[in-house]
Amino acid sequence: MDFFRNFPFFTIILAMVSGPVSSVLSGKKARILSLCVVFSCTVLSAMTLIYTLGLEEPFVYTMGRFGAPFGNEIRAGVLEALMATFFCIIMFLSLTGGLKYLEKDVPEEKQNLYFIMINLLLASLLALIYTNDLFTGYVFVEINTIAAAGLIMIRGWGRNILAAAKYMIMSLLGSGLLLVSISILYGITGHLLMSNLHESIAVIAENKTYIEPLIIAVGLFSVGLAIKSALFPFHAWLPDAYGYSTCSSSAILSSLVSKGYIFLLIKFIYRVVGVEVFKMTGADDVLFLFGIAGMIIGSVDAIMQTDISRMIAFSSVAQIGYIYMGFGLGVEAGMVASTFHILAHAAAKSMLFVSANGLAEVSGESMNYRDLRGSGIRNPWAGIGFLAGALSMVGIPLFAGFTSKVYFAQAALLGASPAKEIVTLIALAVSTVLNAVYFIRMSISVYTPRMNAQYEDRSFRAGKAYAVSIFLFIVIVLILGILSNPIFDWISLGLKQFS
Repeated sequence: MDFFRNFPFFTIILAMVSGPVSSVLSGKKARILSLCVVFSCTVLSAMTLIYTLGLEEPFVYTMGRFGAPFGNEIRAGVLEALMATFFCIIMFLSLTGGLKYLEKDVPEEKQNLYFIMINLLLASLLALIYTNDLFTGYVFVEINTIAAAGLIMIRGWGRNILAAAKYMIMSLLGSGLLLVSISILYGITGHLLMSNLHESIAVIAENKTYIEPLIIAVGLFSVGLAIKSALFPFHAWLPDAYGYSTCSSSAILSSLVSKGYIFLLIKFIYRVVGVEVFKMTGADDVLFLFGIAGMIIGSVDAIMQTDISRMIAFSSVAQIGYIYMGFGLGVEAGMVASTFHILAHAAAKSMLFVSANGLAEVSGESMNYRDLRGSGIRNPWAGIGFLAGALSMVGIPLFAGFTSKVYFAQAALLGASPAKEIVTLIALAVSTVLNAVYFIRMSISVYTPRMNAQYEDRSFRAGKAYAVSIFLFIVIVLILGILSNPIFDWISLGLKQFS
């Protein structure tokens, strides 16, 4: 059974090696290789999840059998394996759902470059999930950033290059804050391994020594990852980056890249500084305020959009606000709800972007909501996919988004301070109403027949890969909504193992 302990490291290496290999292949072969790699990583991650569920505690894999500080190590528990499995599934479905659009958006000679970025992105996400070393996490944050920028600009259009430049400027600012934070922590503790950092920081907090540098380090690390994950008010780069990218790129960027950064923050809170120390610094209150603001302002911005892709992009600002609001509640139930919302939002948002491209395909390639009238009838799979994603985002019962909002409300009622409780419940209600305004408006539009059938193509048939990906997205969103209890139990167990 110890053989299973190699799987996390093997998935990272497999994805990392397949990147350079893709560079010497044709676009078609690189595409096949990448799909096989992502599928293999999905299977191996699922097997790791099953293995960790049978263990009493997480296991540590030491690379090269050299312990810290000379070697490096990764750590795998229930939560890490769950996230790795889910991320791989979403990436696979995003790629298969966007294959036909990739062939139109990216020339054949550039497709191998595209899949180099995909493989490096997968490797960096898996490394962020499993790493037990804070500086190694920073290294893969940078790899993640570069790969994401490549996916944004792969089309080569002027607006894509500008969007990538905006993304890089903000991401580099966040990276700089991360590096300064890690340097401060190393300076006051002498460690980079998360478990060793946790022990040293606990002593610092108890003895009241180096408190000011510790507060600064926690603040810089939190703000750095908030910038990179597009928390309000650091979200200016997000609409163009998501809205102008290819179908698969938008789905992957919105659902996985920002969530990788957020998961690293969860590990930082639990495994590096500890929840109580994090609350002592006041960082939870700051994240709470920014999260609440993002929930409302992101939704208001989405209402003002006429372009469906930009509407979905601004919706991500609101949903990221939900996650940070949960962090800021300062209770374990809030962290569990936020972690679950990472899964719920990732599945629904990927499906929305893949569906939006299908709707545009039968509407003269227009993303304007007026031109999309009747597109859900002309492309039924895209229509039902968009409707399911919209219902989840609004928070309709049986869908994943409803479960998230219920658990956020419960977390606020069961343990948060009275002020945070009231603000959270009001923000949840207001944000839900605002979500309903723009998603229901768009859903009605795509199912309202056009008086002018200019764009109608009765011969249109959705590809099998597209239909299967939409179907599986819907299944995932419903599973997260209906069978959420075991998933919440796994998340709770994983967070307890972090402590």
